[in-house]
Amino acid sequence: MRFQLLLSPSPSSSCCGYQIPFQPSNGVLLLRSSPMKIPKPHTKKNFLSLEELPKFWPITALRRLRISFKRTLELHWGEHHRHYVDSLNKQLTNSPLYGYTMEELIKVTYNNGNPLPEFNNAAQVWNHDFFWESMQPDGGNLPCGGLLQQIEKDFGSFSNFRDEFVHSAMTLFGSGWVWLILKTNERRLSVVRTSNAICPLVWGDIPIICLDMWEVDKRTYAINFIDHLVSWHAVTSRMMRAEAFVNLGEPKIPVA
Repeated sequence: MRFQLLLSPSPSSSCCGYQIPFQPSNGVLLLRSSPMKIPKPHTKKNFLSLEELPKFWPITALRRLRISFKRTLELHWGEHHRHYVDSLNKQLTNSPLYGYTMEELIKVTYNNGNPLPEFNNAAQVWNHDFFWESMQPDGGNLPCGGLLQQIEKDFGSFSNFRDEFVHSAMTLFGSGWVWLILKTNERRLSVVRTSNAICPLVWGDIPIICLDMWEVDKRTYAINFIDHLVSWHAVTSRMMRAEAFVNLGEPKIPVA
Protein backbone atom coordinates (compact mmCIF):
# COMPACT_ATOMS: atom_id res chain seq x y z
CA MET A 1 0.00 0.00 0.00
CA ARG A 2 1.27 3.44 -0.81
CA PHE A 3 -0.04 6.95 -0.73
CA GLN A 4 1.10 9.25 -3.47
CA LEU A 5 -0.04 12.77 -4.08
CA LEU A 6 -1.10 12.72 -7.70
CA LEU A 7 0.93 14.93 -10.06
CA SER A 8 3.79 15.09 -7.54
CA PRO A 9 5.35 11.64 -7.06
CA SER A 10 8.36 11.74 -4.77
CA PRO A 11 11.27 9.28 -4.42
CA SER A 12 11.28 9.67 -0.67
CA SER A 13 8.88 9.63 2.24
CA SER A 14 7.56 12.62 4.09
CA CYS A 15 7.57 13.46 7.75
CA CYS A 16 6.41 16.76 9.14
CA GLY A 17 6.90 18.63 5.88
CA TYR A 18 10.36 17.49 4.87
CA GLN A 19 11.83 14.62 2.88
CA ILE A 20 13.03 11.46 4.59
CA PRO A 21 14.91 8.75 2.73
CA PHE A 22 13.18 5.49 3.63
CA GLN A 23 14.48 2.11 2.51
CA PRO A 24 13.02 -0.76 4.54
CA SER A 25 14.24 -4.30 4.10
CA ASN A 26 13.60 -5.95 0.73
CA GLY A 27 13.78 -2.50 -0.86
CA VAL A 28 10.00 -2.04 -0.81
CA LEU A 29 8.51 1.29 0.16
CA LEU A 30 5.31 0.73 2.09
CA LEU A 31 3.83 4.19 1.94
CA ARG A 32 4.85 7.39 0.33
CA SER A 33 3.37 10.86 0.42
CA SER A 34 5.02 13.88 -1.09
CA PRO A 35 5.37 17.08 0.96
CA MET A 36 5.43 19.14 -2.23
CA LYS A 37 2.58 21.50 -3.01
CA ILE A 38 0.35 20.37 -5.83
CA PRO A 39 -0.56 22.81 -8.57
CA LYS A 40 -4.28 23.10 -9.04
CA PRO A 41 -5.13 21.03 -12.13
CA HIS A 42 -7.24 22.13 -15.05
CA THR A 43 -9.29 18.95 -14.70
CA LYS A 44 -10.57 17.43 -11.50
CA LYS A 45 -8.26 14.79 -10.06
CA ASN A 46 -8.04 13.14 -6.69
CA PHE A 47 -5.79 14.69 -4.09
CA LEU A 48 -4.66 11.27 -2.84
CA SER A 49 -4.66 7.73 -4.19
CA LEU A 50 -4.53 4.49 -2.23
CA GLU A 51 -2.36 1.92 -3.96
CA GLU A 52 -2.01 -1.81 -3.50
CA LEU A 53 -0.43 -3.06 -0.28
CA PRO A 54 2.77 -5.02 -1.03
CA LYS A 55 1.95 -8.70 -0.74
CA PHE A 56 4.90 -9.52 1.51
CA TRP A 57 3.91 -7.00 4.16
CA PRO A 58 0.82 -8.51 5.82
CA ILE A 59 2.11 -12.08 5.65
CA THR A 60 5.52 -11.48 7.17
CA ALA A 61 4.74 -8.55 9.41
CA LEU A 62 1.13 -8.30 10.53
CA ARG A 63 1.20 -11.82 11.93
CA ARG A 64 3.83 -10.53 14.36
CA LEU A 65 1.07 -8.41 15.88
CA ARG A 66 -1.15 -11.52 16.18
CA ILE A 67 -3.77 -9.78 14.10
CA SER A 68 -6.08 -11.57 11.71
CA PHE A 69 -4.64 -11.08 8.22
CA LYS A 70 -8.07 -10.92 6.61
CA ARG A 71 -9.51 -8.65 9.30
CA THR A 72 -6.57 -6.27 9.05
CA LEU A 73 -6.86 -5.85 5.30
CA GLU A 74 -10.64 -5.59 5.28
CA LEU A 75 -11.01 -3.23 8.23
CA HIS A 76 -7.78 -1.43 9.00
CA TRP A 77 -6.63 -0.83 5.44
CA GLY A 78 -9.38 -1.84 3.04
CA GLU A 79 -12.16 0.06 4.81
CA HIS A 80 -10.90 2.56 7.41
CA HIS A 81 -7.84 3.85 5.60
CA ARG A 82 -9.54 3.87 2.21
CA HIS A 83 -12.58 5.63 3.67
CA TYR A 84 -10.43 8.51 4.94
CA VAL A 85 -8.71 8.87 1.58
CA ASP A 86 -11.96 8.80 -0.37
CA SER A 87 -13.67 11.22 2.03
CA LEU A 88 -10.79 13.68 1.92
CA ASN A 89 -10.77 13.62 -1.87
CA LYS A 90 -14.46 14.53 -1.88
CA GLN A 91 -13.97 17.32 0.65
CA LEU A 92 -11.12 18.88 -1.32
CA THR A 93 -12.90 18.93 -4.67
CA ASN A 94 -12.95 22.59 -5.75
CA SER A 95 -11.58 23.56 -2.32
CA PRO A 96 -8.98 26.32 -1.80
CA LEU A 97 -7.21 23.83 0.47
CA TYR A 98 -6.38 21.56 -2.47
CA GLY A 99 -2.86 22.91 -3.00
CA TYR A 100 -1.71 22.41 0.59
CA THR A 101 0.68 19.71 1.72
CA MET A 102 -0.79 17.15 4.09
CA GLU A 103 1.09 18.71 6.99
CA GLU A 104 -0.15 22.20 6.14
CA LEU A 105 -3.67 20.89 5.67
CA ILE A 106 -3.67 19.32 9.14
CA LYS A 107 -2.39 22.45 10.85
CA VAL A 108 -4.75 24.80 9.03
CA THR A 109 -7.86 22.65 9.50
CA TYR A 110 -7.07 22.02 13.18
CA ASN A 111 -7.95 25.69 13.49
CA ASN A 112 -6.44 26.22 16.95
CA GLY A 113 -8.49 23.44 18.51
CA ASN A 114 -11.71 24.18 16.63
CA PRO A 115 -11.33 21.65 13.80
CA LEU A 116 -12.74 22.33 10.37
CA PRO A 117 -14.64 19.51 8.59
CA GLU A 118 -11.54 18.40 6.64
CA PHE A 119 -9.36 17.89 9.72
CA ASN A 120 -10.46 14.41 10.77
CA ASN A 121 -9.93 12.81 7.37
CA ALA A 122 -6.67 14.66 6.70
CA ALA A 123 -5.18 13.73 10.06
CA GLN A 124 -6.34 10.12 9.84
CA VAL A 125 -4.76 9.75 6.41
CA TRP A 126 -1.48 11.25 7.61
CA ASN A 127 -1.48 9.23 10.84
CA HIS A 128 -2.08 5.96 9.02
CA ASP A 129 0.61 6.80 6.48
CA PHE A 130 3.06 7.49 9.30
CA PHE A 131 1.99 4.33 11.16
CA TRP A 132 2.74 2.06 8.22
CA GLU A 133 6.06 3.80 7.64
CA SER A 134 6.96 3.17 11.28
CA MET A 135 7.13 -0.58 10.63
CA GLN A 136 9.14 -3.05 8.62
CA PRO A 137 9.26 -6.85 8.49
CA ASP A 138 11.76 -8.27 10.98
CA GLY A 139 12.02 -4.94 12.76
CA GLY A 140 12.23 -4.35 16.47
CA ASN A 141 15.22 -5.19 18.66
CA LEU A 142 17.33 -2.20 19.75
CA PRO A 143 18.14 1.01 17.92
CA CYS A 144 21.78 2.01 17.77
CA GLY A 145 24.08 4.99 17.71
CA GLY A 146 22.82 8.47 18.46
CA LEU A 147 19.17 7.42 18.52
CA LEU A 148 19.76 4.93 21.33
CA GLN A 149 21.83 7.49 23.21
CA GLN A 150 19.04 10.06 22.95
CA ILE A 151 16.45 7.56 24.16
CA GLU A 152 18.66 6.63 27.11
CA LYS A 153 19.25 10.30 27.89
CA ASP A 154 15.56 11.23 27.85
CA PHE A 155 14.08 8.08 29.41
CA GLY A 156 16.96 6.77 31.52
CA SER A 157 17.19 3.53 29.54
CA PHE A 158 15.69 1.84 26.51
CA SER A 159 13.77 -0.44 28.85
CA ASN A 160 12.17 2.59 30.51
CA PHE A 161 11.12 3.92 27.11
CA ARG A 162 9.65 0.55 26.13
CA ASP A 163 7.72 0.30 29.41
CA GLU A 164 6.36 3.83 29.08
CA PHE A 165 5.30 3.26 25.47
CA VAL A 166 3.47 0.04 26.35
CA HIS A 167 1.88 1.61 29.44
CA SER A 168 0.61 4.53 27.36
CA ALA A 169 -0.93 2.08 24.91
CA MET A 170 -2.63 0.12 27.69
CA THR A 171 -4.10 3.21 29.34
CA LEU A 172 -5.44 4.89 26.21
CA PHE A 173 -9.21 5.10 26.49
CA GLY A 174 -11.06 4.48 23.25
CA SER A 175 -9.44 4.81 19.85
CA GLY A 176 -6.35 6.87 19.24
CA TRP A 177 -2.60 6.79 18.84
CA VAL A 178 0.57 6.36 20.88
CA TRP A 179 3.52 8.43 19.73
CA LEU A 180 7.19 8.92 20.34
CA ILE A 181 7.71 12.59 19.59
CA LEU A 182 10.48 15.14 19.73
CA LYS A 183 9.16 18.06 21.77
CA THR A 184 10.51 21.09 19.99
CA ASN A 185 10.35 23.52 22.92
CA GLU A 186 11.91 21.15 25.45
CA ARG A 187 14.27 19.51 22.94
CA ARG A 188 13.69 16.00 24.23
CA LEU A 189 11.90 12.80 23.28
CA SER A 190 8.57 12.05 24.91
CA VAL A 191 5.80 9.43 24.72
CA VAL A 192 2.31 10.88 24.31
CA ARG A 193 -1.20 9.60 23.64
CA THR A 194 -3.73 11.25 21.37
CA SER A 195 -7.40 10.48 20.91
CA ASN A 196 -9.23 9.98 17.64
CA ALA A 197 -7.41 11.78 14.79
CA ILE A 198 -5.24 14.20 16.77
CA CYS A 199 -1.55 14.13 15.89
CA PRO A 200 1.40 16.02 17.45
CA LEU A 201 1.84 18.17 14.34
CA VAL A 202 -0.88 20.45 15.67
CA TRP A 203 1.27 21.28 18.72
CA GLY A 204 4.37 21.97 16.67
CA ASP A 205 6.09 18.79 17.86
CA ILE A 206 7.81 16.29 15.58
CA PRO A 207 6.43 12.72 15.39
CA ILE A 208 9.06 9.98 15.42
CA ILE A 209 7.02 6.76 15.92
CA CYS A 210 3.29 6.13 16.05
CA LEU A 211 1.10 3.14 16.84
CA ASP A 212 -2.55 2.95 15.86
CA MET A 213 -4.42 1.77 18.97
CA TRP A 214 -7.38 -0.08 17.55
CA GLU A 215 -6.71 -3.57 18.94
CA VAL A 216 -8.48 -4.95 22.01
CA ASP A 217 -5.43 -6.71 23.48
CA LYS A 218 -3.49 -3.48 23.74
CA ARG A 219 -0.59 -4.80 25.80
CA THR A 220 0.31 -7.67 23.47
CA TYR A 221 -0.22 -5.45 20.45
CA ALA A 222 2.12 -2.72 21.73
CA ILE A 223 4.81 -5.15 22.91
CA ASN A 224 4.88 -6.97 19.59
CA PHE A 225 5.07 -3.66 17.75
CA ILE A 226 8.12 -2.48 19.72
CA ASP A 227 9.84 -5.87 19.87
CA HIS A 228 9.25 -7.13 16.33
CA LEU A 229 7.99 -4.45 13.95
CA VAL A 230 9.20 -0.93 14.62
CA SER A 231 11.56 0.22 11.89
CA TRP A 232 14.56 1.74 13.63
CA HIS A 233 15.92 2.54 10.19
CA ALA A 234 12.97 4.83 9.50
CA VAL A 235 13.06 6.21 13.04
CA THR A 236 16.76 7.04 12.77
CA SER A 237 16.14 8.87 9.49
CA ARG A 238 13.32 10.83 11.09
CA MET A 239 15.51 11.80 14.04
CA MET A 240 18.28 12.96 11.73
CA ARG A 241 15.81 15.18 9.90
CA ALA A 242 14.27 16.40 13.14
CA GLU A 243 17.66 17.50 14.44
CA ALA A 244 17.88 19.89 11.51
CA PHE A 245 15.03 21.77 13.19
CA VAL A 246 15.84 21.10 16.85
CA ASN A 247 19.48 21.26 17.96
CA LEU A 248 19.56 18.69 20.74
CA GLY A 249 23.14 19.61 21.61
CA GLU A 250 22.37 23.19 22.59
CA PRO A 251 22.01 23.93 26.32
CA LYS A 252 18.54 24.87 27.48
CA ILE A 253 18.19 28.55 28.30
CA PRO A 254 16.20 29.08 31.50
CA VAL A 255 13.14 31.28 31.26
CA ALA A 256 13.53 34.45 33.32
